[in-house]
Amino acid sequence: MGTALEKPMKRLLAIRGIGQVLTVTVGLILLCIVFGIMNPVFFSSRNVANLLRQIAPILLIGIGQSYVLITGNIDLSIGSVVGMSTMISATMMTKGALPWVAVLVTILSCLGLGLANGLLVSFAKLPPFIATLGTMTIARGIAQIANNNYNTDSIGEAAQGFRDFFYYGKTFGLYNTIWIAIVLWLIFNFILTRTRSGRHIYAIGSNVEAARLSGVNIVSTTTKAYLVSAFVSCVVGLITTATSGMGTMDAGNSYELYAVAASVIGGVSTLGGQGLLFGTVIGASIWGVLQNGLQFAGAPVAIRNIVIGIIVVVSVLLDVIVRSGKVGKKKHSSTLV
Repeated sequence: MGTALEKPMKRLLAIRGIGQVLTVTVGLILLCIVFGIMNPVFFSSRNVANLLRQIAPILLIGIGQSYVLITGNIDLSIGSVVGMSTMISATMMTKGALPWVAVLVTILSCLGLGLANGLLVSFAKLPPFIATLGTMTIARGIAQIANNNYNTDSIGEAAQGFRDFFYYGKTFGLYNTIWIAIVLWLIFNFILTRTRSGRHIYAIGSNVEAARLSGVNIVSTTTKAYLVSAFVSCVVGLITTATSGMGTMDAGNSYELYAVAASVIGGVSTLGGQGLLFGTVIGASIWGVLQNGLQFAGAPVAIRNIVIGIIVVVSVLLDVIVRSGKVGKKKHSSTLV
C-alpha cells in the first residue's frame, strides 16, 4: 500500500514550485481555524458565500499577474484597466447602449491596452516596470475622460440582467461571480499547463535567450501573457460595475498590488519561470481570509494592509533566497567538474 502511494507523492513533489503551494495551503487552513475559533460566524454559510465572492476578483487579477510574472515581467496597469473597464461599460450603458454591446466594446478596449503592454515590453524592449507604469496612467486617464471626469449615474433597470450575470445571480447555489472565476481559472490553467503556449511562457521566464534559440517567439508569447492579464482585469471591471450599478473613476485602485499578493503568496516567482495557478487560488484565498477574518476581529483597515504587505514582502524574500541558493549550488557544482 505504501509503495502504491509513494509514486503519486513523488510525482506531486517533483512539480516545480509545489513546495511553497503546499506550505501556503497549510497556512490557509490554519488561518481559517484560528479565525473560526475567534468568531464562529466566520464559518457561517452566509459569510463563506460572501468570502468566496470577495476572493473571486482577486483570483482573476492574480491569474493575469501570474501569467506575466512567470514570463519574468510584471503588469502595473491591472488596477487601472479594472477602472477603465468599469467606466467604459457603465458610461455606455447609461448612454443607452445594450449591455452586451457595452461588454464587447469594453473587452476590445482593454485587450488593446494589453496588446500595447506586450509590444512595448517584448518588441520595443522597454523595461516592464516603465512600460506598464505608463499604460497604467493612460488607462486611468481613459477611465477619467470616459464620462467627462465624473462618476456615472446608475446603469438602470435595463442592465439588471448584466448585474445578475456578473454579480447577483446564482447558479447551482453559487454566486455567478464565483462561477466566472472557476471557469476562467480552468481555461487559463489548461492553457498554462497543457499547451505549447504555456510551455513557452515558462521557457521565457526561465531563460529568455535559451527560449529564443529554441525557436520560441518571444514577442508573441509575452504579448499573450499581457493579453490574458488585460482580459481578466476587464472581467473584474465588469464585475465591479455590476456590483455597484455605476461606474467610479477610482475603481481598481491598488488592485495591481492585490494581484501581486495573490501570485507571490501562492508561490509564483517574481524572477520568472516558476509558479502554479493552483497556488494563485491559495494566495487569493489567504488575502480574502485575512481581510475577512481581521475585519471580524475588529482590526482597522491600516492593520489589515500592514499584515498583507508584510506577508507579500516575506514571500518574495523567501523566493529570492531559495532561487539564489539554487543558482549558487549550480555554480559550485560546475566548478568542481
